[in-house]
Amino acid sequence: MHFEITAPNRTLAGALQHLIDTKTKPLGALGRLEALALQIGLVQQRLDPQLQQPQMLVFAGDHGAAKAGVSAYPQDVTWQMVENFLAGGAAINVFARQMEMNLTVVDAGVAHDFGPRAGLVDAKIAPGTANFIEQPAMSAAQRDQAIEHGRRLAHNLADNGCNVVGFGEMGIGNTAAASLLTHCLVGTAGGAALEVVTGRGTGLDDTGLIRKRALLAAALERGGVPADPLAALAEYGGFEIAMMAGAMLGAAERRMVLLIDGFIVTSALLVAHALAPAILPYCIFTHRSQEPGHAIQHRHLGVEPLMQLDLRLGEGTGAALAWPLVQASVNFLAEMASFESAGVSEA
Repeated sequence: MHFEITAPNRTLAGALQHLIDTKTKPLGALGRLEALALQIGLVQQRLDPQLQQPQMLVFAGDHGAAKAGVSAYPQDVTWQMVENFLAGGAAINVFARQMEMNLTVVDAGVAHDFGPRAGLVDAKIAPGTANFIEQPAMSAAQRDQAIEHGRRLAHNLADNGCNVVGFGEMGIGNTAAASLLTHCLVGTAGGAALEVVTGRGTGLDDTGLIRKRALLAAALERGGVPADPLAALAEYGGFEIAMMAGAMLGAAERRMVLLIDGFIVTSALLVAHALAPAILPYCIFTHRSQEPGHAIQHRHLGVEPLMQLDLRLGEGTGAALAWPLVQASVNFLAEMASFESAGVSEA
């Protein structure tokens, strides 16, 4: 697979930094917001970056391994939560409404027939993946189809004027898939031993966590530890994770700003980053979740998140909550007076 992604040209960096430094404040006084303003300006290659038609995408898919007991919740909760999203009753709906972000749910592979629905994109690859404890989660053809669906979805958003997209997910069992992907793509040498990156997910008790780790170890006995991102994705991923990875790559191809949510979303980014490392400057890491593997993912990528609120819900909630900070970084660059324009001494 080939993706046309190049790192942002840094020619404008000096001019952007001068604009930031000459605002009416001490140097560096707005902290991370200053770095964010510089990043977004470079992504858009302009001194006056604009954030247009912010879109939150929640990718949903079922996992065959959920029936083996890797989650505290039954598989039916996936489609039931999608119905909750479509009815406007989930946390991500509340936050997206508050932040005035458009919200779309993408059915990447839920084991349920929703029919045509407002706010739902039907991109179903299959009604859930296979049980990765017994066989690969998906075929290479299914994996590639999911990636391409995501890529086209991002391109369509860009064609319609969107230049910032947040990523969320829903899928019972997907923290298990994310743990396996993190273990494969970061490796034990990077601190991603399986027992370290396998957390409680939806709230497993101690017994459930022991069972989950044993099931994932059994999956590795079967499928090995492929370092190749596409091989790992086919062995252990979910359709929602594969489609997210494709959408991230497609968004970066179109020079969009990517709002990266929690552990599962970052596992999709690990795949995307391994395929196209130049994606990283387009990503804003919105928060660090309670899942133990999330900090390890961040360390591997060499990034720091904007917030740490002890979230562990998924759905893109962290990305939505961080959106006002992203807006603030662009707004201070556009609206804050300079020392010269305000007649304030720089001495």
